[in-house]
Amino acid sequence: MTDTPIVTTAGEILVEFVSHKKNCGLSKVAPYSGPYPSGAPAIFLDQAARMGAQTRMFGGVGDDGFGRSVLNRLQADGVDTTGVTITSGLSTGAAFVSYYDDGRRDFIFHLTNTAADHFATPDRLPDARRTWLHVSAASLGNAALRDAIMAMVAQVDVAGGRITCDPNARSELMRDPVASEALRNVMTRAHVLLPSTSDLDFLFPGVPEAEAVDRMLAAKAEIIALKRGDEGATVIHGGLRHDLPGHKVEEVDPTGAGDCFCGTFVALLAQGVAVLQAATRANAAGAIAVTRHGPMEGNSTPDEINEFLNR
Repeated sequence: MTDTPIVTTAGEILVEFVSHKKNCGLSKVAPYSGPYPSGAPAIFLDQAARMGAQTRMFGGVGDDGFGRSVLNRLQADGVDTTGVTITSGLSTGAAFVSYYDDGRRDFIFHLTNTAADHFATPDRLPDARRTWLHVSAASLGNAALRDAIMAMVAQVDVAGGRITCDPNARSELMRDPVASEALRNVMTRAHVLLPSTSDLDFLFPGVPEAEAVDRMLAAKAEIIALKRGDEGATVIHGGLRHDLPGHKVEEVDPTGAGDCFCGTFVALLAQGVAVLQAATRANAAGAIAVTRHGPMEGNSTPDEINEFLNR
């Protein structure tokens, strides 16, 4: 049997509608575009597939146009969607987002009791040892998603597979003690942690960044990639630290950029690319992502990343 890693996710699959009017707070009439394929795990995995990794998705969609739009995108980019459950009678999950001039965002999610949280996962992954399971912690706020994800985390961890985690520690997630505990459980098992600087504020309130990094490394993490938004990223591995500067681009839509960064980084690591090279390309992919409307529309190909870095 091949030992090729399978980059795997389980979590929400949805579509997103983006307001083209700032400061409307989702409370005023405004022009929107969509449906854009979305869902943090799906954005991550679509980008991983574009980077050449073998990929597999577990999630759920409705038997409707929204669900077909996401599945068509994932399949076109090479994601194995045989683990996606299509449920008649339940609609595909949806989200709406609007922006403010200062960069803040308002989201409304229609996720609970949609097809997004009704899907099956295997009781036993036959290839758990070669599975790289990525957890986007935003998924842990939904009880059904959390149960499915945590069962897979336990399987992969026991089998000797690898776990990667984007803490994505939103305030509502950290206020839920069950979700917060699940996130900390995943983080103690993760080989690769991909927090943003804002995640550190939630996870380690009042703790200096260097100390927060040391605490993460004291568990199981071998690699930490710290996302800094338009200021770039920092990657820490094997006692070495590399600070990657941000790229100057015109920001159109930042949603999904962090997932794109993570998908690039994890996919390249799984294919044996050196940590610094993987981080450099992930940093570029994240910058490309913000230049396009739609959370998955910013995903890029290796050729696009090469062109961006060589400009």
